[in-house]
This record gives sequence, C-alpha cells and structure tokens, in this order.
Amino acid sequence: MPSDAKNVLGTHLENCSTDPMTGFFRDGCCRTGADDLGLHLVCAEMTQEFLEYSRSRGNDLIRAVPTFQFPGLKAGDRWCLCVQRWKEAFEAGVAPRIVLKSTHISALEFVDLSDLEDHAIKG
Repeated sequence: MPSDAKNVLGTHLENCSTDPMTGFFRDGCCRTGADDLGLHLVCAEMTQEFLEYSRSRGNDLIRAVPTFQFPGLKAGDRWCLCVQRWKEAFEAGVAPRIVLKSTHISALEFVDLSDLEDHAIKG
C-alpha cells in the first residue's frame, strides 16, 4: 500500500480486511486506481440487512465468484464498498457501519464526513 494514502480523517490509510481479502487491488486496503470504475473506497462491516439490500439492487455480495477472487460475504465481514453503493444504502436507511481509519479520503468527494462519522464503528 502506498505510504501516502490517506483516510477520511487525513491520517494514514489503514487496512480494512485481509480475511476476507478486500480492496480493488485485493491487498486489504480501500484504495483506488484508474481501472477501479466502482471506486471501492469505503471500509464497511457487512450486515445481513445491507447484503440483502445490495442483492435487491443487482449486486449479490453473498454469492462467491471465484473468477474475480470474490469469496462471498456474510454479516460481520469487512469489505471495501463502492462509495456510491454506500451512499445509496445510506439514503435508503440501510448503510452498514464503517471504519473511518480504513475509508479512503476520496470518499469525501461523494459523501459528507458527518454522515460517515454517524456510521462509524466506535473503538
């Protein structure tokens, strides 16, 4: 992970999860690059409610897709979500809680820090 990557708090971007391995680059970190059209910036802790919502919106995060190194998710897993999907879920009242120190600073181009803070996992 680049040492200059920052989180939404302006400090060093921390890993989101290595079990399951997440991130657009599958390095555990919610960072992005030119090929990441979905902008996988938000480190979120999955809930069954969110997983069902995402599936209803056409993105089944529960079913494994080995071709894309995707293990399938369950409640409690941490995963780098596309920032627009998180925002959509937030507006629908089903956004999962997030890890601020592991959410890329670029997410602030799409969502307010106060909304992220309201959904932050404490501690």
